[in-house]
Amino acid sequence: GLDKAKSLLTVTEGNTFLDLIAKQVDSMKNEYRTPDLRFMLMNSFSTSKDTLAALAKYPELGTGSDLEFVQNKAPKVAASDFTPASHEADKGHEWCPPGHGDLYPAMLGSGTLDRLLEKGFKYMFVSNSDNLGATMDLKILTYFAQSKAPFMM
Repeated sequence: GLDKAKSLLTVTEGNTFLDLIAKQVDSMKNEYRTPDLRFMLMNSFSTSKDTLAALAKYPELGTGSDLEFVQNKAPKVAASDFTPASHEADKGHEWCPPGHGDLYPAMLGSGTLDRLLEKGFKYMFVSNSDNLGATMDLKILTYFAQSKAPFMM
């Protein structure tokens, strides 16, 4: 395992995945002339502190609940009998983030979905932090909006 968020690994020329994403967002805001383009992380209880600290040098991305929501915790279980795992030295090791499938429950449960809808947001582009090739494409967004599809992959 890693001792920090995967997004904080250095990729090139001293930049982490997160640095490059922040620069991509800034570039898209300028290229598409959309200063209200938002960036948001789904963090876990184990990555939130590190990633927020790393993003402090990009205040234009936002802060607090405008910048992140935290996914839920799932209990770890023993492989032998599926009982809840126990780790007396550090109770935090008894939990794990559920992963990508928690996107919608975490957005709903944290109030993030309601906040975004109240602010008028209709569309969301989702990508893993280690997928630097995935960027918002206006042609795909236009097609999606015109198709009125509820979801697109």
